[in-house]
Amino acid sequence: MNRHIPFARLHNFRDLGGYTTADGRTVRSGLLFRADSLGKLAGDGEETRADRERFLSLGIRTVVDLRYPWEIEAKGRVPEHPSLTYHNLSIEHRPYDQPSLAASVDPGPYLAERYAEVAEDGTRELREVLQLIAEAGESEAPLVFHCASGKDRTGLVAALVLSLLGVPEKTVVEDFALTELATERLIADWRAANPDRALTWPGYGRAPAEVMTLFLASLNARYGSVRSYVTHTLRLDPTLTESLRATLLD
Repeated sequence: MNRHIPFARLHNFRDLGGYTTADGRTVRSGLLFRADSLGKLAGDGEETRADRERFLSLGIRTVVDLRYPWEIEAKGRVPEHPSLTYHNLSIEHRPYDQPSLAASVDPGPYLAERYAEVAEDGTRELREVLQLIAEAGESEAPLVFHCASGKDRTGLVAALVLSLLGVPEKTVVEDFALTELATERLIADWRAANPDRALTWPGYGRAPAEVMTLFLASLNARYGSVRSYVTHTLRLDPTLTESLRATLLD
């Protein structure tokens, strides 16, 4: 299934609505989006202007940028607009260079370990991200969160939210793997932006289901469950889950 919303410059923009929970409810559409870098919306080209208009037509009110400040300085951020509130919450604390990894690196275990580091290091930022999502749900004001490719940091946040909403793990993993539909375009963008570098890692831009399966298994083994991790490690009130379910589910 292709859940991507078509843009010319954005390759991994998706609505998280429409998923069914274990108790038969449905994630509301048009309220929570995930994306690759919204810095791609800046510029004066015809395609970029059309993308910007389409983005604004979605009624999004809050943008949560999960990238490092130095990434934003280099690649830009979502263009300012009176309708948008912007937050930069860099959830990853240990940078690594995926394109330069050795070809022998297995994406599944390697990326799952990086996600585990984010869950360990980024507790303050993840707490704020989930609070913003809960607040957006309560006010019915659409929110989008994104990183660079919309896969790793974005995928981790999406997995936490969908799990708290009661979406089955199989579906959470499938949502993560949908980035595979954008891989070719993400690679093309990287090559265009880095003409003097070699892409040595075949796993770049890939989103094998094994990555999220291994990460969720490690999270459950270490913290007991996603909900326990959010309550005890992120130190969020247990009522946050009820709030998310009350506002983001039909």
